[in-house]
Amino acid sequence: MIVPQFWAEGRIHRRVGGRSITVRRFGWSDAGQAEAQAHADARTQEAFDRIAVGEPLVRRERRAGYNGAQGLPIREEIVERHGGTVVTRNSYGARCLNTPDVLFVDVDFDDEAPAGAPGLAVFGAAVAAGAVVGWATGAWTSALAAAVLVLALGLWLVRAEKKKKAQAAAAHDPLQAVRARIDRFIAQRPDWHLRLYRTPAGLRALAMHRGFAPDDPAVADCFHALDADPVYARMCRNQHCFRARVSAKPWRIGIGEHLRPRPGVWPVAPQRLPERQAWVARYEARAAGFAACRFVGAVGATGSTTFETLAVQALHDELCRADSTLPLA
Repeated sequence: MIVPQFWAEGRIHRRVGGRSITVRRFGWSDAGQAEAQAHADARTQEAFDRIAVGEPLVRRERRAGYNGAQGLPIREEIVERHGGTVVTRNSYGARCLNTPDVLFVDVDFDDEAPAGAPGLAVFGAAVAAGAVVGWATGAWTSALAAAVLVLALGLWLVRAEKKKKAQAAAAHDPLQAVRARIDRFIAQRPDWHLRLYRTPAGLRALAMHRGFAPDDPAVADCFHALDADPVYARMCRNQHCFRARVSAKPWRIGIGEHLRPRPGVWPVAPQRLPERQAWVARYEARAAGFAACRFVGAVGATGSTTFETLAVQALHDELCRADSTLPLA
């Protein structure tokens, strides 16, 4: 896992064999901006030489903070460092904990169907019914009556279905299905120790019994068994780390404005830094009243821990306010 402090971009534009070729590459460093620029220039020259002889490489790297890109480190503002663990601010402004060898995995609830879809279908059916009756009778009053009748009947059916689903949801906690998945996983691996946290969207599991490399087959097995987000699983492999959001998502705490300046990728131009800092100050003040997750219990070999996992767990719980009663966001 690499999370550099300094970033730069190199650029070479030349004509080769009648072709105009422009190549751009990023460079990074923890030592200073000059070293980051030297690294960028060296990577740009290497890529240009390979492209000039026909290798099918991209000519410009995508400027993104954390997208699972092969070969690029995490490009986010560093908020804190704790040994090998780094807390960064992601592209929408939340703080994230990044660790090279302590396994985190979020197990989310299944998504619901869009709430507006049934209403749109009913409206469409009413319009269609009105059109058919109007064409058959040649009277717009008959068409309107047919449309109103179908619309009223359809909306009644939609309300009845929503009430039925609400009663079913009240009787069945979606957390049970997620917890059952985790319990099945642990039953087959009694030597594992997982701490479980409730998140706004499901459960988060933190492995305490040992460290893991992100490309460890046991990690892939865990992600598959728990039905982890495939994008997260790919990012873990490509970025050589595990990751957990430790502060609220802005839109869940009433902040509708995006992190400024857009698109939120670090670093920003010096003249735009005050704009970003103002947004961050407003966000942090609001986020202080919310928890990112809440500890709900542990499963498996709960006495099995390591010094490294305990240290990451303590930091994670503090940053997330996991032992508080604050609302989740």
